[in-house]
Amino acid sequence: MRPVATPLLVTGALVAAAQFIRLDRTAPPAGSDIAAPLPVESVLRRACYDCHSSQTEWPWYSQIAPLSWLIDREVREGRRRLNFSDWGDYASDPGTAALKLEQIATRVTAGDMAPWYYCWLHPEARLTPDERELLVHWARSGSTAPSSAG
Repeated sequence: MRPVATPLLVTGALVAAAQFIRLDRTAPPAGSDIAAPLPVESVLRRACYDCHSSQTEWPWYSQIAPLSWLIDREVREGRRRLNFSDWGDYASDPGTAALKLEQIATRVTAGDMAPWYYCWLHPEARLTPDERELLVHWARSGSTAPSSAG
């Protein structure tokens, strides 16, 4: 066997074996979703909810290891930092809600959200300058009222 063939076979076998490691994709229970004006909610759902809510839509490639592991980690981390499906928990503490809204405004203004690597595969998540301005204005207005879970 050629020297290059052995590493390729080993790599192929490891990737194939990794497909048997399945991750739990059960959505956590949603509390109370954030209440926002319809244009804001529409942008949030389109560009943010896959990583920042309990309503993640898992694309086909999120089932292929080891990419699935990276995507799962990103979603868990996104939910840990900000979960729109649990907005009622933030709203029960006005200081926490205000902090989350300020972080949204800061990250959107800086262009950190949505991340480039997410937008590469999800062009619909790219925010236009008008959408960025809409989100920042909304976040800085201090709206923290939750709506009922849906």
